[in-house]
Amino acid sequence: MKTYNKLVRDGIPEIIKASGGVPKTRILSDAEYNNALAKKLREEADEYIKDPNVKELADILEVIHAILETQGKSFSELENVRKQKAKERGSFSKRLFLETVEE
Repeated sequence: MKTYNKLVRDGIPEIIKASGGVPKTRILSDAEYNNALAKKLREEADEYIKDPNVKELADILEVIHAILETQGKSFSELENVRKQKAKERGSFSKRLFLETVEE
């Protein structure tokens, strides 16, 4: 038996069953779900850092969509906030790296 204790995609239990495994799952409370999503976001970001590819970015985006749903927000709302921040503060396209600030 292998212990995971982590949030997984909805289809994972069926995939485990199809491969002969017997998954044990439970439904998380709202508070547990929010906490698990935050952990999952970190997990997926770490995976992207180790292997920077579009599949890992898609996993991060899936977690972001789930977080937005828990907050009653849409992806378009998030995109509007992103655009506003880019307008006010810029984006990262110039690749600027701040080394120091003399005060």
